[in-house]
Amino acid sequence: MSKLPPDHPDRSALADEIHARPPEPLEAASRLLYLAVLVDAEARDSERAHLERLCERFGAAGPGAGVTQFSATLGGVRLKWERHGEFSGYTVMARSTADARPFAEPASALLPPHWLESIPGVTIVAAHAHLVEAAGEPPAADAAEHFGGNVVVGAAIGDGAGWAFTDFRTHADGCTRFLVYGRSFTPRQAGRMVQRLFEIEAYRMLALLALPIARRQSPRIVAIEGALAELTDGIARGSGQEEPLLHDLTRLAAEVESGLAASQFRFGATRAYAELVWTRIDELRETRLEGIQTIQEFMARRFAPAVNTCAIVSQRLHDLSERVAQASGLLATRVGIARERQNQALLASMDRRAKLQLRLQQTVEGLSVAAIVYYVAGLVGYLAKGVKAAGLKIDPEIVVGAAIPLIALGAYRVIRRARGHLAHSEGPVSLGD
Repeated sequence: MSKLPPDHPDRSALADEIHARPPEPLEAASRLLYLAVLVDAEARDSERAHLERLCERFGAAGPGAGVTQFSATLGGVRLKWERHGEFSGYTVMARSTADARPFAEPASALLPPHWLESIPGVTIVAAHAHLVEAAGEPPAADAAEHFGGNVVVGAAIGDGAGWAFTDFRTHADGCTRFLVYGRSFTPRQAGRMVQRLFEIEAYRMLALLALPIARRQSPRIVAIEGALAELTDGIARGSGQEEPLLHDLTRLAAEVESGLAASQFRFGATRAYAELVWTRIDELRETRLEGIQTIQEFMARRFAPAVNTCAIVSQRLHDLSERVAQASGLLATRVGIARERQNQALLASMDRRAKLQLRLQQTVEGLSVAAIVYYVAGLVGYLAKGVKAAGLKIDPEIVVGAAIPLIALGAYRVIRRARGHLAHSEGPVSLGD
């Protein structure tokens, strides 16, 4: 035999995935209890320990570490356990006598007292199923008496190999009921059909977990839409109160994002679970019975509107988020333009002040020249008087008078040169026209 390249680390798990959660073969007559419980991640270990204690009581091996599905025969029942993403499913199966009245004694009665109610988690689905053998005409009239007078839905399933009936209502024992008649089911086919019915109920309930969230979000969305309309109208009017409007829009955006964060996982799960419901219904391969709704028709009228409500609320939240973002962007642009105008006005004011400062500086420079001329002329006068006292015949007043223009010209040139040197070192500065 030729050797193969090394296996991918996940090859074995991926190959086994299509064989996961196989249906248990069922013989008529059988009674079953299906229980789906929502389990927190912290309770997973206690869930396994609870199951292991039951197995020890009957001398059977319990589920190993890391196992996500397990089945064992425990006394007079067969127990199947499956761990899903956010819930765990328990199926209890037991044989029943052919003349036993459906739902009179559940399969869970064969379990130890209080074991079922001690399962960690909270119940989201509990359902009884009774599988009996039948032949001849569809037993719709006989089936109705086992559902407490409620309206029954059902159809021939498995391309006519049997019939299934239910009312999708929770009865006094806290369970819904499925009554399945087998005409030509093989044991594995019967097991698949019952498993599909249980999964329809489980995925239906899990899909509808988002409905209370959608109902709570709807009034909140209406209020946010009204507030957004008012803010958008304020933006259109251009009232000049952009900053307060932007603050209010930011608050609305935070509310919308909070709603999205709190609901989108559940809304996404609703879409996935609803798709599974329709897939399982298609797999039943229903054929209509005269005068009774099929399961698909019932779900289309009762289940689909609730799912659509969740989808609409989810879409409204996304649309609202986009609208708030667009309004925020528009208002931010308006605020930016207003700030740019303020900056331009501030720069113009600074330009005017710079011009005034330059003129004041020039005035001060003129006074500085006069002061310099005055003090230097005084020094020249003292020098001329000293020279005259030394014996040189000069007129100090004439000397001072002649020196004043020269002193003024020299002072002016020195100041201009100093100012030019300073301007050159700092770079060119434009003060406008």
